[in-house]
Amino acid sequence: MQTEHLIALDEFCASNNIELSFINSLQQTGLIEITTIQDSWFIDEDQLLLLERFTRLYYELDINFEGIETITHLLQRVNALQDEITALRNRLSLYE
Repeated sequence: MQTEHLIALDEFCASNNIELSFINSLQQTGLIEITTIQDSWFIDEDQLLLLERFTRLYYELDINFEGIETITHLLQRVNALQDEITALRNRLSLYE
């Protein structure tokens, strides 16, 4: 398996001073996906921004996992609605 796009979670936790159990809890709630290779945990670099956002929400703003799930769901809905508005504006511009 290619590991060039994977980031070791033990290094991420050490550099950000967070616990590995926090990452495990995020995985259990389905917020991130963890890849296990030879007893080491990795995260895809595409999910790194999400992980950093969740870390800030939890450690800096003291938001629990249920709150993080809610915020994530609402942000996904807002993004979907913005995409829909853009598509509708593009369709409307055809008739103007």
